[in-house]
Amino acid sequence: MSRTVFCEYLKKEAPGLDFQLYPGDLGKKIFNSISKEAFALWQAKQIMLINEKKLNMMNPEHRKLLEEQMEAFLFKGENVEIEGYKPVDK
Repeated sequence: MSRTVFCEYLKKEAPGLDFQLYPGDLGKKIFNSISKEAFALWQAKQIMLINEKKLNMMNPEHRKLLEEQMEAFLFKGENVEIEGYKPVDK
């Protein structure tokens, strides 16, 4: 049986992550209060950010930017703005 957490992003009980995916205190906070579903949503945004802004994960400034965006997205409910991206109308 998977563990459940109260997801701060989804504002409901949901299956939690299987293990800590990010290091440090922020990683612990994510593990304890973000669901698998919410983290998957972040990962999709993260890929778009890395590609569109041509981020290099070896660059500490780029990693810091990505971490700030991740924290804002998951815990503050801020949407990630990606220049030039227009969602497909359904």
